[in-house]
Amino acid sequence: MASELGLVPVREIDLSLGMGSTYLDVPVTETIRHFPIEWLRLYTRAAPEQLFFAQGAGDSMEPTLRDSDLLLIDCSQQNLNISDKIWAITYAGLGAIKRLRALPNGGVEMMADNPHVSNATAYDDEMHILGRVVATVRKM
Repeated sequence: MASELGLVPVREIDLSLGMGSTYLDVPVTETIRHFPIEWLRLYTRAAPEQLFFAQGAGDSMEPTLRDSDLLLIDCSQQNLNISDKIWAITYAGLGAIKRLRALPNGGVEMMADNPHVSNATAYDDEMHILGRVVATVRKM
């Protein structure tokens, strides 16, 4: 039925906006949702199987992203070739959404948009990029 309507499946998983949610140590709960491919193409050209939605929790990315925003994450984009974009990452086993900046010394600065939340720097394999946040859906 979904394919007859032009809908494609996209995974939805839990991922925190801050550094407080364990991501790698517990099974990830996935829900499959269906979206029109034309709507997804407004934000990315990635194949639907390379996309997932995550509903963040926390205020570290306020005011850009809010608690409970639904984020569309493109897993085909995992190279930090564009600084200051927002990325879904794991850092020390925790899931997070952060603005990333490559540093000249090889580190990566993980920045919160909320001025009350401290930034952190990752080196070597401490941080892994899951994908780039390409869209957000917010309730009014």
